[in-house]
Amino acid sequence: MARREVLLGLALLCLLAASAQLAAGARKMVGVYELRKGDFSVKVTNFGARLMSVVFPDSKGNLADVVLGKDTIAEYVDDEFYFGPITGRIAQRVARGRFVLDGKVYHMYRNDGNNTIHGGGRGFSKSIWTVKEHVAGGDSPHVTLYYRSFDREEGLPGNVDAYVTYRLSAPYTLGVHMNGTALDRATPVNFLLHSYWNLGGHGAGDVLGHTLRLFASRHAVLDEELLPSSGRVEPVAGTPLDFRAPTAIGARIRRVLGGRVVGYDANYIVDGAEGAMRPVARARDGASGRALELWANQPTMQLYTGNNLNHTRGKGGRVYERYAGFCLETMGYVDAVNHPEFPSQILRPGQVYHHDMVFKFSF
Repeated sequence: MARREVLLGLALLCLLAASAQLAAGARKMVGVYELRKGDFSVKVTNFGARLMSVVFPDSKGNLADVVLGKDTIAEYVDDEFYFGPITGRIAQRVARGRFVLDGKVYHMYRNDGNNTIHGGGRGFSKSIWTVKEHVAGGDSPHVTLYYRSFDREEGLPGNVDAYVTYRLSAPYTLGVHMNGTALDRATPVNFLLHSYWNLGGHGAGDVLGHTLRLFASRHAVLDEELLPSSGRVEPVAGTPLDFRAPTAIGARIRRVLGGRVVGYDANYIVDGAEGAMRPVARARDGASGRALELWANQPTMQLYTGNNLNHTRGKGGRVYERYAGFCLETMGYVDAVNHPEFPSQILRPGQVYHHDMVFKFSF
């Protein structure tokens, strides 16, 4: 049965690749691209512009991969948990998969009950990106990926050129730089990186003992469908969402519902000037000594604690259970296309969207 599933996955991947090649009129290959700087290494695939692994030492020098995921590209074809991709053209949720732009109603593919999540049925995460440049080593290892999001893809207007660059910019520092240009029509643009982190190692159990600090004093109030239906933004003070001081992820998790499931799936408003690079989060695993610090230039960040993982097959024969990893998803406001009170995500032709993230790892 496992062999049959792998063969089916490979067949589906080939169909996706063939479709993409015909649409682009050019040959596209799916591969894995490694970046290395000493004992710090990262792997990326152009299937979904996906972060597959991040390896660095612990306090005793032991190397481990701290990103949850799959062993092969074929296994990502049917990935329902979004292990590591760039999602878009509109990341996170769009209520009822619809919005109005310049007086016209647009309908997206609904893949989250009555709503759309992470761009729709295929979106960026199941698309094959073009590798524009890959430098594996040296002073600034990096890989740059490109995708043309076509007019009416997932129901969205206009063509958009999307780029993402993964770069090892300093020892134990990973930069993720996304941009998108509206080519011919007004369109919403909001990308995010959906990687799951476990600083003890991707198969080290749950992350409830990790300490987390968030540079966010407010949150967008989400309903049971994880939508900001009220449009309210409220202080985190006095709630289980308050991580302004370093706190174990599991300390108050039983008091939190991420939609209808126990766990964090909360949207935070990042403190500081929107558009400026500023600290977003710090996390640390006491057992290994590994730590992560995230800086970004986006207004919000979604904290997700892997609430829906359930005996999920991962890398190296590992099985991921609930809370096996956490996501720090920087982005624009959730469902901003339906909330004029939130900062707009609409690009007019010629305008460029910029989204920068910097992960600083230590041990």
